[in-house]
Amino acid sequence: MILNIAAYHFVAIDDPQALADALLARAQAADLRGTLLVAPEGLNVFLAGQAPAVRDFVQALRAEPGLAQIVIKESWSDAVPFARLKAKVKPEIITFRHPGSEPLGRDRAPAVTPQTLARWLDQGHDDAGKPVRLLDTRNEEEVGHGTFAGALTLPITDFTQLPEALAPHRAALADATVVSFCTGGVRCEKAALWMHDTGMANVLQLEGGILGYFEQVGGRHYDGACFVFDDRLALTPDLRPVAAG
Repeated sequence: MILNIAAYHFVAIDDPQALADALLARAQAADLRGTLLVAPEGLNVFLAGQAPAVRDFVQALRAEPGLAQIVIKESWSDAVPFARLKAKVKPEIITFRHPGSEPLGRDRAPAVTPQTLARWLDQGHDDAGKPVRLLDTRNEEEVGHGTFAGALTLPITDFTQLPEALAPHRAALADATVVSFCTGGVRCEKAALWMHDTGMANVLQLEGGILGYFEQVGGRHYDGACFVFDDRLALTPDLRPVAAG
């Protein structure tokens, strides 16, 4: 079996190119495939390979300055779902281009754990008795493979379109506890930061995104599968590929 990992971490990186080059060389030596995205604000990692090699890479990654606490999400497949290995340096690890979403030099947006969210959804409200509204920050193609039951989904093809698409719904969300979610956490974290900066103080991010929820809770309150950005196409709540690959 092939071990797949997905991880992101917001941390100031002084020399993104140097880190990208070092991680690329380490991944090449371990015969891993996937994508490494590095930016001044942090990094985003999607890799697959033999389990011992992947775990050695993670150990070395956590030894890099500021990355000791990076959270790794794991899943398994019968084959490596990436055609090649690549490393890219970008301005952001997920492109948003909206002021107020910058993650560095500030506290994280408040988060809710998968277990707590599942409990809220079971009882129909949060612990203060407020209704809970789920906000999907992914695009239409991803949503088509599955989403949380009753979630607000937006007619977007790109993450940068979220602010405009959300505008008509802001008033209706004002009296609820809003939980933003995405695949692994990076988009819902940026979206939550931006929403807080634009007056929506009632927004939480789902810690670890859908994949973290699947890992800790399973498929309760979720309809379908979760689209992923590799040859597996999508993962079921037991973190198995929908499409062989």
